[in-house]
Amino acid sequence: MSDIGILAVGGYDEIGRNMTAIRAGNEIVVMDMGLRLDRVQIHEDTDVESLHASELISMGAIPDDSVMDGLVGKVKAIACTHGHLDHIGAISKLAHRYNAPIIASPFTADLINQEIKGERIFDIKNRLVTMPAGERYQVSPNIELEFIRVQHSIVDCVFAAIHTKFGTILYANDFKIDRNPTLGEPPDFARLRQLGKEGVLALITETTNAAISGKTPSEQIAKDLVWDVLMGAEETEAGVLVTTFSSHIARIRSIIEAAHKIDRKPILLGRSMEKYWGTAIRTGYAEKMNGLTVHGRRKAIDKALKRIVQEGKEKYLPIMTGHQGEPGAILGRVANGETEYNIESGDRVIFSAGIIPQPLNVSNRYIVETKLKMRGARIYDNVHVSGHACKEDHWELLRMINPQHVIPSHGNLNSHGSYIMMAEETGYSLGYSVHLLRNGQEMLLG
Repeated sequence: MSDIGILAVGGYDEIGRNMTAIRAGNEIVVMDMGLRLDRVQIHEDTDVESLHASELISMGAIPDDSVMDGLVGKVKAIACTHGHLDHIGAISKLAHRYNAPIIASPFTADLINQEIKGERIFDIKNRLVTMPAGERYQVSPNIELEFIRVQHSIVDCVFAAIHTKFGTILYANDFKIDRNPTLGEPPDFARLRQLGKEGVLALITETTNAAISGKTPSEQIAKDLVWDVLMGAEETEAGVLVTTFSSHIARIRSIIEAAHKIDRKPILLGRSMEKYWGTAIRTGYAEKMNGLTVHGRRKAIDKALKRIVQEGKEKYLPIMTGHQGEPGAILGRVANGETEYNIESGDRVIFSAGIIPQPLNVSNRYIVETKLKMRGARIYDNVHVSGHACKEDHWELLRMINPQHVIPSHGNLNSHGSYIMMAEETGYSLGYSVHLLRNGQEMLLG
């Protein structure tokens, strides 16, 4: 048996349902257990909490962890890098199969705890360990887990370094190189450079935007874009709606600040808005603000939208779910005329979010935008910067870490291929030092 095995459980054929098993000797650390959201959305009435894991696996919505049966060894820990559902959404369905603690940063751990409490099928008794970036956890006498601070489109994101006697594996899902974030600190470059000097056996890295040339702009640029668009609405009495990722606390904070600047009352609408904003308050990434209201339940949302219309659209800035055109989200209901908030000619709808690159998302988003335009809305599209590394960010990390082996993950053949070509330009060789894995395949090292 080889010293190190890296098993691609999920997320190597597609964007979403991320799960990787890293084996050192006969001990295993599982990285992430995620959901593939577009597979859930195909079934509009799907209640994930009430579905069995086998049903979700057959839908292609969560990783098929039956491939784990072929590994010789015992799972000693489950570690999660951040709180997006494509990384933690399957915890409540799969974690109970492994007698191992779940380890996550504070914001991520809070979200995982909510997922576990909401689960209706399985009784998850795994111990939940909260570990901030910069700290280490002794998984076993032979394995130590380290969290390293990075930036992404959700707070408290980390790289995970799995230190073993056979070498260190760095799991880098997801990240961007942002030296000027609007919330939190920049990535821990000092530790990453030190890790590179100490030696990294293998780097497992996301490739979502690896095909996009250049560098991903800082979140500060997104804040400037948001402010620029909203400042242009300062003189209008038309309605202005903003939709963005509920989990993007930094972005939401920027939108709220801009709302106050143009003398509109910000109001968060949507169940996931309520969920993530509440988590941010509990973990210190947001604070309770005078004048900010949050509504998650449908009746409360409908009452809030009715009040906005009665008191005047020009007095409010609703920030709502629905940027991907998801069925049932608030923006979609507004576009369908299902609320008291009727879109009128000249009302502005700001999409502070890119389209997640899945065909269903592209289709849903097109439908919602078209319906809004038919009602007279002015669409401000892509007032946004990505939370994923582009080609030059990947090049920078690769040079900084200088791993012996590189394994692309969290993407499809197109994004993996783009990453591999970049890696080859840096001196890596396909099949020798950069490796293409598909779901269910294991890479042996040592």
